[in-house]
Amino acid sequence: MLNTAIKAARRGAAVINRASFDLDRVVVTEKQHNDFVTDVDQAAEQAIIEVLSKAYPDHAILGEESGASANSHDENEYQWIIDPIDGTTNFIHGFPQYCISIALAHRGVITQAVIYDPVRNDLFTATKGAGAYLNEKRIRVTKLDRISNALLGTGYVAGSARALDEYLKMYAIMGERSQGVRRAGSAALDLAYVACGRLDGFYEKGLKPWDIAAGALMITESGGIVGEFSGESDYLYKGDVIAASPKIFGQMITLLTPFA
Repeated sequence: MLNTAIKAARRGAAVINRASFDLDRVVVTEKQHNDFVTDVDQAAEQAIIEVLSKAYPDHAILGEESGASANSHDENEYQWIIDPIDGTTNFIHGFPQYCISIALAHRGVITQAVIYDPVRNDLFTATKGAGAYLNEKRIRVTKLDRISNALLGTGYVAGSARALDEYLKMYAIMGERSQGVRRAGSAALDLAYVACGRLDGFYEKGLKPWDIAAGALMITESGGIVGEFSGESDYLYKGDVIAASPKIFGQMITLLTPFA
């Protein structure tokens, strides 16, 4: 199943890479304020779904662009969770920070994960109970024990003025307590970076399952912790996420619990 997900990710990446050479021809639609979809997102998602459905025709699908497949409510044991381009705004502008995210849930538990960065050719993979890898090399979260030495990632989902105010308050707190906070524009890739130690922690509110699912498994399989702002584990569908190595996670929870 992991190999099929990798094949699907590479098939989607082929669509994205062809389009990236002529961004002026990409058709962009605004779903809501500062939330965009392109014809490339849709084409890449269809390419991914074709590979998965050919291998596993009975599996359910949850895609960012196509939504839930008709059999998603048939007590299906397996569901693929797909984001064809996480970081669409970056892609539109030619900013090289976006990825394909594919996860497989078995009876509601994420068991397989692929995050593929087509710009850097970075392939992140994880299987529940078998570890996480970057380009077939085992990865681990960082061993830092003090948030004052940490580099953190974050994101902001455009919404109300209240949500922006809350984001800025969190940014002020975390920026003061850490060595720096980066907002690169792809939550899935940020989570993969936590898993491989490029970031020491990540936090964001208002995400969707396709933003979180693959990266969350990678972090837990690389020795990290993922939870809500309250520390609870129901983050996948609530959408509020803190992810980090164990000691940094505890310190982030202490600082961000007031925003739960």
